Amino acid sequence: MQGKGFIKFIAIVLAIVCAYGLSFTLVSSKVEKDAKNYAKGDLAKEKAYLDSMSGEKVYPLLGFTYQNVKSKEINLGLDLKGGMNVTMEISLAELVKSLAGNPTDANFNQAVQNAQTQLNAGGKDYIKLFVNEFEKLSPGVKLADFFSNQDNASQLKANASNSEVQSFLSKEASSAIDRSFIILRSRIDGFGVVSPNMQKQEGSNRILIEMPGVQDKERISKLLQGSAELQFWQVYQVQEVYPLLENINKTLAATLKTTAPTADTTAKKAEGGKLAGLEKAATKDSTDAKGGKLAGLGKKDSTALKAEFTKTNPLYTVLSLPIYQGENGQQQLMPGAVVGLALQKDTAKVNSYFKIPEVAAAIPSTMKFMWSVKPREGSKVFELYAIKATNADGKPDLGGEAISDSRNDFDQKGKPEVTMYMTSEGAAKWKKITAEASADPQNKKAIAIVLDNQVYSAPTVQNEIPNGISSITGSFTQDDTKDLANILKAGKLPAPARIAGSFVVGPTLGAQAIHDGLISFVIAFIVILIFMALYYHRAGWIANLALLINLFFIIGILVSFGAVLTLPGIAGIVLTIGLSVDANILIFERVREELAHGKSTPQAIKEGFKHAMPSIIDSNVTVFILGAILYAFGSGPVRGFATTLCIGILSSLFAAVAISRVVFESLLNRKVEISFDNSVTRNAFKNISFNFVGRRKIYYAISSIIIVLGIVFYFKNGGLNLGVDFKGGRTYLVHFDQPVNTEDLKSKLSPVFGNETPEVKTAGEDSQVKITTTFHIEDQDVKTDKVVEDALNKGLAGSKYEIVSSQKVTPIIASDIVNGALYAVLISCLFMFIYIVIQFKKWQYGLGAVIALFHDVLMVLSFYTILDGILPFSLEIGQDFIAAILTVMGYTMTETVVVFDRIRERLKEAGKADLHGEERNNLINFALNSTLSRTILTSLTVFFVLLVIFIFGGDSIRGFIFALLIGRIIGTYSSLCISTPIVIDLGSSEEKKK
Repeated sequence: MQGKGFIKFIAIVLAIVCAYGLSFTLVSSKVEKDAKNYAKGDLAKEKAYLDSMSGEKVYPLLGFTYQNVKSKEINLGLDLKGGMNVTMEISLAELVKSLAGNPTDANFNQAVQNAQTQLNAGGKDYIKLFVNEFEKLSPGVKLADFFSNQDNASQLKANASNSEVQSFLSKEASSAIDRSFIILRSRIDGFGVVSPNMQKQEGSNRILIEMPGVQDKERISKLLQGSAELQFWQVYQVQEVYPLLENINKTLAATLKTTAPTADTTAKKAEGGKLAGLEKAATKDSTDAKGGKLAGLGKKDSTALKAEFTKTNPLYTVLSLPIYQGENGQQQLMPGAVVGLALQKDTAKVNSYFKIPEVAAAIPSTMKFMWSVKPREGSKVFELYAIKATNADGKPDLGGEAISDSRNDFDQKGKPEVTMYMTSEGAAKWKKITAEASADPQNKKAIAIVLDNQVYSAPTVQNEIPNGISSITGSFTQDDTKDLANILKAGKLPAPARIAGSFVVGPTLGAQAIHDGLISFVIAFIVILIFMALYYHRAGWIANLALLINLFFIIGILVSFGAVLTLPGIAGIVLTIGLSVDANILIFERVREELAHGKSTPQAIKEGFKHAMPSIIDSNVTVFILGAILYAFGSGPVRGFATTLCIGILSSLFAAVAISRVVFESLLNRKVEISFDNSVTRNAFKNISFNFVGRRKIYYAISSIIIVLGIVFYFKNGGLNLGVDFKGGRTYLVHFDQPVNTEDLKSKLSPVFGNETPEVKTAGEDSQVKITTTFHIEDQDVKTDKVVEDALNKGLAGSKYEIVSSQKVTPIIASDIVNGALYAVLISCLFMFIYIVIQFKKWQYGLGAVIALFHDVLMVLSFYTILDGILPFSLEIGQDFIAAILTVMGYTMTETVVVFDRIRERLKEAGKADLHGEERNNLINFALNSTLSRTILTSLTVFFVLLVIFIFGGDSIRGFIFALLIGRIIGTYSSLCISTPIVIDLGSSEEKKK
C-alpha cells in the first residue's frame, strides 16, 4: 500500500490535536469536581471557589489558568446546558426616518411602511426595497432632498443621485448593525453571562445571541431592548477623590461586621487617551498595589496580617488605588481620572459598599461612580471613575445627539485615532466644556465617554476645541478605534433593537437532555460494535477499531474548532458513525465477492478497497454537499447537526478507509488470518435474483397511493402541522406535578389570550404539555413578552407547574425560515442533479435521482400528515424536520450512487457506453441485486441506531428522529424501487423520440 507512512503521520498529528483539545475539558471537570467537594451543596461557596480559581494555573504543564481552560472546554449548546437564545432585529425603518430628520411627507412614510411590509413577507435588503418604493410613489423626486441635511452634509451632497443616496443608506445601515452588535455585546458582558455566543446574520439586519445558563428572560429582554444613551461627563481627578475614599474605608470598617476576601490586583498606569493629539506623558511604571492602601502597607505575607488588613480596610481589600513608585521610593497617586482598580469579581462588592446608607450619605450629590466597559489590556482589572455632575438637574454635560459623525482614522504618525464631529449646537457646548477642562495647564481634566453607565474612554482635554472636530488618541489598536467610533455614533441615530425570536431552555430540561443524549449515544454505539463483530467476524473488529478512532477524531475536532455541541449534534455524530459503517460494509462486501471468485485474502482485500472506493467517495460527497447546504441555510440546532455531519463524514472517510487499510496491511504482513464472515453469515444474500425492474410499476402505484392518501389527510387536517418556527408565535413547554387534560387547559387559557384558542398538546408524558399561541405576536412593544407570560400564568393559576422552555418567533423570522428551508431543498436537488450528471455522463441518471428525492420528500410528508394526532408525540414540521428531510435525501443518494457505480463498472467491463432494451433491464437488475446485501445491511445498521436514539434520546428530538426512521425505510425502498428503475423509463422515452 502506497502512502502508508503519510497516513500514519496524519493519524498521529490528528490524535495529538484531538487529545490536546479534549484535555481542557478533563482539567476543567477536575476543578469543578473539587469545587463541588469543597462546597458540599452550597452553590454560593461553589461559585466563590471557582471565582477564586479563575486566575490560578490549573494546567501546569502548559501554564493555563482555570479561566483559559474553561474557555477551551467542550462547548455545550443551550439544549444541553440550559439558557437563552435571542434573535435581535435592528429597525432599519426607524433608522431611515431618523437619517431624514423624521419627515412628515406622506409618500416618504408610505415608502418606509411598504418596504417593511415587503421585508416581513420575505423580501431582502430593506434599503433597496425602500428606494424602489419611494421612486414608485414619488417619481422625479430626489431622495437627497430628504437626506442631504445638516447632519449628513459631510457625506451626502445636495445634488446626490438616488443611487448615491442608496449607497449612503446601505453604509449607514451596516454601521448601525455594527454599533448595535458592540452595544449588545457590552451589555451582555456586563450582565455576567459566561461564554456568550454572538453572530451577525450575514445579509440581514439581525444578530443572534446565545447565553448559556441565563434564565431571567424578563431582565434580559429589558437589557437588550433598552435604548442606548451616549453621554459626555466631566470627571474628578484621583487627588480630589482620595480623601473621600479614605473616609469611606473608615466608615465601612466601623459599620461592617464581616470581612471580604483579599484581592490580588496589580495597578497599572492609567491610560485614558488624549484629545487633540497630546503626546504620551512620560511616567514610571506602576508597582504592585496589593490591597491598594497608599502608604507604608508593604507586603502582607502572613495570614494574620491579611486578616487584620481586611478587617481595618474593607474597601481597599477589593479596591486598589492607582499608584506608582516615586523617585524617593514612596508610593504616590498616579495623576489622572482613574480613581480605583478592581477585579471583575470584586466590582459588585465595591458597588454594594457605595450603596450602604452610611457610605452613600458621605458621597457628594454631584459625584457618581462608574466602571470601565472592559478590563485593561492583558489583565482582569477594571477601572473606576468618579463622574462629576455639574448641571443642577444631574444631566450630563453633553448627550449623544450632539454627535454628527465619527470615524476611525490614523494620525500623522500612523497611529490609530478617532475623529469626532459635532453638530453646530453641540460644537458650541463642546467649546465651553473643553475650555474649562483645559484651563489649568498644570492640571488638565478628562472627559468621560459613557454609554449605558459604562465608561468607554476618558481622554484628557489638551486645549479648547472651537470647531466641534476632535481627535481622540491613545494606546489604541485599529479595532479599538473602530469600536469607539461606532459607540460615538450610537447616540446619534436611533435604530432600536427588538427581540424577533427567542428560545429559553430551563436547566432541568438541559440536564435531562444531556442524560438522554448520552444514553442514546452509548447504546447506539454498542449496537454498531456488536453487529459488526458478529456479522464480519475478525474484519468486524478492525472496523470497530476504526469506529472508535473515528469517534475520538470527531469529538476532538469539534472541540478544537470551538463548535457548539447540541442534542441534534449528538444525533449527527451517532448518524455519522452509522453512515461510516457503510464504507466498511461496501469494502467488506466487495472483499467477500472477490474471495468467492477464488482470490487470496491479500488480493481480495486489495481489490475490495479498489472497487469500493468510487462508491464510497461518491456517496460521501453527496451527503457532504447536503450537510454544507444545511449549514448555509439552517440556523441554531440545524447548523449544529450540519457541523457534526460534515466533520464526521471527513473523519469517517479517513478512519474507515485509510486507517482500516493500514491495519489490514499490518495484519497481513504479520501473517495474521483475517476472516470476513462466519458460518451463519457466509452465504447471506447470495444467489438473489429479484426482478426490481419488472415490478417497478407496482412500486409506482404503491407510492402514488401513499402520496394521494397524504394529500387527503392534508386537507382533512387543515394543512400541515407547522411548528412555531415556520408559522410564528410563542411556544411554552410546561411541566405539571400531575397529569392534565389538554382540553381543560385550552378552555382556561382562551379567555386570558383575548379569546384566541391556543394549541395545547401533550409533550411526551401526560403531565407535560406544549402550549402554542399567536397572542400579541405582532406587537413589538418591549413589555409584550411579559404581558403574554403573565396571561399564561393567570390561565394556569391553581396548578403546580414549571415552564421548562419557551420559544418566540415573529412572522418575519418564520417567513425567512420557510424560505431558507425551500431554498435548501431545491438547491440540494440541483446540486445532486449536477453531480450525478457529471459523474455518470447521462442526464437520465441525474433526473432519476432527483425524481427519487422529490418522491422521498412527498412520502415523508404524507406519513407525517397521515400519522399526525395518532402517534403519542408531536409531528410538527419545523427546522429540525427540514434537517431530517435533507438527511433522508442523503440516504437515498448514497444508496442510489452505489447502484449507479455498479452499473458504470459493469458497462466499463463490457466496453460499452450504454445498453438498451432487455439488456439494460438485466444490467440494472444485476446492479440492484449485487448491491442488495450492502443496501440492506447499511439500512439495518442505521435503522437500529435511529431506533435506539428514538427510544432513549428524549422527547425533544423524538419527532426529528421519527422523520429519519421512516426516511431511512423510504430511502432504501426508493433507491431499490424508484430511482434506478425510473432511469429505464426516462431512457425509453428518449429512444421513442429517436
